Amino acid sequence: MSSEKVCSCFGHKQVVITEELKSRVNEEIDKAVADGVRTFLFGGLSTFDEFVYDVVTEKKAQNPQLCVERVFCFPLENHLRKPPHWFDRREYESLCCPCKEFDGWFKSIYFRNLAMIDESDLVLFYAEVQKDSGAYKAYKYAVKKHKKLINFALE
Repeated sequence: MSSEKVCSCFGHKQVVITEELKSRVNEEIDKAVADGVRTFLFGGLSTFDEFVYDVVTEKKAQNPQLCVERVFCFPLENHLRKPPHWFDRREYESLCCPCKEFDGWFKSIYFRNLAMIDESDLVLFYAEVQKDSGAYKAYKYAVKKHKKLINFALE
């Protein structure tokens, strides 16, 4: 990962992407890039992740001189060697596994998310208050770590 600022993105598996949300995310991505964010980390398991990925990709296409890196963060090291069938590595500038492998898919996703947050200067969320939600658990962790964050679901 680069020495520039880093932003992670997390959201619930299913999020309704409204025009208001589109506008707010576009605005915050513009602010983040203006503030020096050049690396965006994605887990790719939610509607919100995919939406923010599309926004960042569009900004990158509109400003080819802008050096923005889209990093796909795998939750298990073995997925770096043999990615899931749905993954297209051409869609990202780089891949990483920011944590050690853990037993169990959901546990490894949780620790991957914590590692992504630890690496980030800014974290974008769409996380409603839901006790068993991975996105909400990641949000609580980011708050505890005093990360700069925006939670579009709680605004």
